Amino acid sequence: MITFWISAAAMGLMVALVLVQALRRGAESEGAADVAIYRDQLAEIARDQARGILAEEEAGRMRIEVSRRLLEADQRGELATVGTGGWGPVAVVVAALVLALGIYRGIGPWEGLGAPGYDDLPLVARLAASEAAYAGRPSQTEAEAARGPWVAPEGSDPASLDLLNKLRAAVAGRPDDLQGQELLVENEAAFGNFVGARQAQEAVVRLKGAAAGAEDWLKAAELAIYAAGGQITPEAEAALGEVLTRDPANGAARFWIGLMAAQVDRPDRAFQMWEPLLTEGPPDAPWIAPIRERIEAIAAAAGVPFSLPQGGPSASDMAAAAEMSGEDRQAMIETMVAGLEDRLLSEGGPLEDWVKLLNALKVLGAVDRQKAAYDAARAAFAADPAALKTLNEVAP
Repeated sequence: MITFWISAAAMGLMVALVLVQALRRGAESEGAADVAIYRDQLAEIARDQARGILAEEEAGRMRIEVSRRLLEADQRGELATVGTGGWGPVAVVVAALVLALGIYRGIGPWEGLGAPGYDDLPLVARLAASEAAYAGRPSQTEAEAARGPWVAPEGSDPASLDLLNKLRAAVAGRPDDLQGQELLVENEAAFGNFVGARQAQEAVVRLKGAAAGAEDWLKAAELAIYAAGGQITPEAEAALGEVLTRDPANGAARFWIGLMAAQVDRPDRAFQMWEPLLTEGPPDAPWIAPIRERIEAIAAAAGVPFSLPQGGPSASDMAAAAEMSGEDRQAMIETMVAGLEDRLLSEGGPLEDWVKLLNALKVLGAVDRQKAAYDAARAAFAADPAALKTLNEVAP
């Protein structure tokens, strides 16, 4: 980029010099042409007077007028020559600055969208690379092996570790003991052995069979993700699919699916999964804070104009909510919802804020308030069929 800007500046300086020289020559040429015309007029006046066409008095008057114009033209030519020499450097600087500004206005806004030295990356190539990244994800076993074997945390209580080893041995001797496997899941996870916890939870799901619910599968998926160091492997994705089959609205599973899309460079899909989660809430859901931290960058990468909705919980709000009692947290949520409700009913607002309010009131069980907000929103967007369709999806 430095080489480019040096080259651009040099070309701009040369163009400015050419422009200044052209201005100077133009001014000099104009002055010289006027002087020649007025001298011809003086000669013509003298010839007409000699032939007796002009009277002496009339010829004198015309000679005085033409001579005055001749002097003015001669002075203009001198001033143009001297003036150009005086303001030439200034003109060069001004012209160079104007040219540089034009270059920047044309190129500058695009500078951050590329990387010098790298080839273009069209959408087709990006999608192909994303598909390759998706297909090339490591398996659960490979991801876990890359992290190395589990080591007990420093300072662990030897007596507790001994109990864990005894529990492992007992479960290994009775692998079909559902209660033992569930107990092993909790103890392995407590010591940070997510591989062991993941294996025990998979046994739980197997033993429960068709009775395994969305929460059982979600625990299996999340333990697989933790064991893989945050990577969402094909096995973890399959477990998340089982969650969504049983509970299509499950917020945690949708969050992880969105994260998987971001990991394989599909920010468009990540945004599609995460943006509704912000709208639906609740504000203290564990996935809200990580989504708020990353969704604007995800939207920018996807080329989607987006900014976090006004009135949503801030990081400090989330931290404060985590430390509150259940009653205080509920009071805080109701206060934020009431503030959003008052603003929309009195001032109006964007569709996403109305949807957020309707969902929040549904969670709070405020049926009458939700119906009033729904009626107000329909009135506000009466001329927008797409908005009305969206509102109907969250109707009371």
